[in-house]
Amino acid sequence: MDKSLKSTIDNQKNYFKSKKTYNVDFRIQKLKDLLNEIKSSEKEIELALFNDLGKSKGESYLTEIHFVYSEIKIALRNLKKWTKRKAVKSTLLNFPSSDYIIAEPYGNTLHISPWNYPFQLSIAPLIGAIAAGNTVLLKPSEYSEQTSQILNKILSSVFDKGHVDVVLGGPDISTKLLEFKWDYIFFTGSVSVGKIIAKAAATNLTPTTLELGGKNPCIVDETASIKVTAKRIVWGKFTNCGQTCIAPDFLIVNKKIKNDLIKELIAQIIKTYSDDVIKCEEYGRIISDKHMKYLNSLLKNEKILHGGKFDMNSKFFEPTIVEVENLDSKIMEDEIFGPILPIIEYSDFKEVDELVNKYSHPLALYIFTNRSEFGKKFLESHPFGGGAINDTVMHIANDRLPFGGVGQSGMGKYHGESTFDTFSHFKPYISKPLWIDPPLRYPPFKNKISFLKKILNLIS
Repeated sequence: MDKSLKSTIDNQKNYFKSKKTYNVDFRIQKLKDLLNEIKSSEKEIELALFNDLGKSKGESYLTEIHFVYSEIKIALRNLKKWTKRKAVKSTLLNFPSSDYIIAEPYGNTLHISPWNYPFQLSIAPLIGAIAAGNTVLLKPSEYSEQTSQILNKILSSVFDKGHVDVVLGGPDISTKLLEFKWDYIFFTGSVSVGKIIAKAAATNLTPTTLELGGKNPCIVDETASIKVTAKRIVWGKFTNCGQTCIAPDFLIVNKKIKNDLIKELIAQIIKTYSDDVIKCEEYGRIISDKHMKYLNSLLKNEKILHGGKFDMNSKFFEPTIVEVENLDSKIMEDEIFGPILPIIEYSDFKEVDELVNKYSHPLALYIFTNRSEFGKKFLESHPFGGGAINDTVMHIANDRLPFGGVGQSGMGKYHGESTFDTFSHFKPYISKPLWIDPPLRYPPFKNKISFLKKILNLIS
């Protein structure tokens, strides 16, 4: 067992045992300190995101920094309310009693965060964990190295050792961390690694949140408004160079409008990123050579309608549209996680249901239609993490909507109050006086069973 890791984790255990994090004012002050430190580090964060993923300042602020600001401010506004003891109605069987629920921190929490939104997806869960009174050990991705370094700098400036610690390294470090006993594990990443996390957590019955992924279908029926539909799909798919877990993975388009939609998709790509995308400052880059090679392999033997160009040196991969004629092709096996958009046509909507069922329980599901009731009925008939009618990705913008997967796309939820809830055990208890002790619940029951039944039926 790694001695330095053990020492770090022992410090966290001792820090939590000190009960310092139970103080709500202390939590609030730490969140305020975090907010101020991030504000003073904005330029460094933007530079790190550019170096890691080629993100523009606008995209970095919109999808990473502002998101974190919003989460902190929500917690600061509501933490007193969230942590307040809640009285609930008692039951006649317990008369007289006062009944309560209190939010209690789990304790020492392990967070393993990904590289695609390396700042946002590291800090947002941490905010909820700190708000709930836990300690955090964060292991950010080794792929987004520059952002991991700035995370380490910010968090070590704000938090005491033992309260929040950052451990840098690759999969070997994650493996070692999973050997320790945690009170909660929060993981964002691939399905394959999620299964490893779940298996390790099961050893100690550790509760987990797994934010995974999947092939997110996006349906466009014949009634959809072509221009707006194309614009919103292009934005949702190619933001962050397609490296978004809730981006549309593939389109299922009605045969009647397929050609018109393809033309408009191409027009919107050019309008958004210009006809020379490699020079566009608003278009990001692929995270690694490994992922570049994977994306390139997906295009072999495929019918490319637009794009397909790439440059290994700069990790540039052009927005690409592919027409899929064979569902057994490699491009339809796993989540793409890049700027390749496959299109499948349908004639009968039964084909759509079959395809969605084939890629069941995605992290996101989208439908574009001018038949609103039809759209609602469709979304209500399929399991998925989160979704939208006539938009993509933007359901994540509402902190009142929980974010999370189901089945193969994950378990658990967060964002806003849901993050606080995730990192809290809601502990119930009752308080009863000693001056009265109704005999109804005590044996023998022989002479009071009839009355007992009446009472139980009355309160049930």
